[in-house]
Amino acid sequence: MDKNFKAYNQTAETLKAIAHPVRLCIIKGLLEKGSCNVSFMQDCLDLPQSTVSQHLQKLRSLGIVETERNGLEINYSVKDEKIKHLIQLFLGEE
Repeated sequence: MDKNFKAYNQTAETLKAIAHPVRLCIIKGLLEKGSCNVSFMQDCLDLPQSTVSQHLQKLRSLGIVETERNGLEINYSVKDEKIKHLIQLFLGEE
């Protein structure tokens, strides 16, 4: 058995991040739509902009989502291919 627990820290943090229902919903929505901005997510989730932004920041800090600026608009998309496959597996879509 591998006793190097440091090697598992990143994976554990990623799993904790996607375990939150709002973040899971955001990831699922991004996978379906491809990319979208905070305002679109806010309307779909019926949550305040600040709440959506906080969840996106957590996902972004772990490298799960990435941003692309289009003028004044910032669009988010799922960056990590492993996350795409994981979500599809968990939600029975693969």
